[in-house]
Amino acid sequence: MKRKFWNWVKNEGGDEFGSPRTLFLNGEISDETWYGDEVTPAEFRSELDAGEGPITLWINSPGGDVFAAAEIYNMLMDYRWDVTVKIDALAASAASVIAMAGTKVLMSPVALMMIHNPATIAIGDAEEMQKAIDMLAEVKESIVNAYEIKTSLSRHKISQLMDGESWMNAKEAVKLGFADGILYREGEEADGDADPNEEMLFSRKAVTDSLLSRLIPKQTTKTLETEEKPAGIPVAQLEKRLSLLAH
Repeated sequence: MKRKFWNWVKNEGGDEFGSPRTLFLNGEISDETWYGDEVTPAEFRSELDAGEGPITLWINSPGGDVFAAAEIYNMLMDYRWDVTVKIDALAASAASVIAMAGTKVLMSPVALMMIHNPATIAIGDAEEMQKAIDMLAEVKESIVNAYEIKTSLSRHKISQLMDGESWMNAKEAVKLGFADGILYREGEEADGDADPNEEMLFSRKAVTDSLLSRLIPKQTTKTLETEEKPAGIPVAQLEKRLSLLAH
């Protein structure tokens, strides 16, 4: 049985963006069927090219196979009409790469976008491990290419955001250039003078560093002559505390 992670809906008379067709991308991008006989890149392209005119793409996906996402990104970038991307809940990992193909990217006010470094599983000797490391480095550079084209951020800044596994709400995504506007608002573009306290970017590293700074006791002074050294905390104990705080 086919296990497609996308489906098409025709819009009689077109939607508010003039799109006669809507593409819904839900769930994990690809699995073993993408490169097998059940669901193929050729099938996706065939369905994409089956109609004409602009399309609206709704995304709600935790990501998936980066190479499958790259193929979909290329097909959408090559599509001759506009592609309006709407993120209704989540565009994470490889799904965020696909979102970058949008002529316009709009996010729900309750949606999130997440970008991070690519990961893989490798087995073998040191030489094989090095090949995997080199491959991941090249994959990251290719992903940075897509983010750079959309956001115009520096490659260094994008790399830092990926290193930190960054989660962006709609306002932060617009501020950084990953999105162009927020859905369900007066006008499509986000306000340029929005409250900075409402624009939030969550980084795993930043959160961890903040927690560690609270857990490690500060050095105190009893008298001018005698200093009380901070009590040492084993790494395992710190990790245990972090684990408890994370739940």
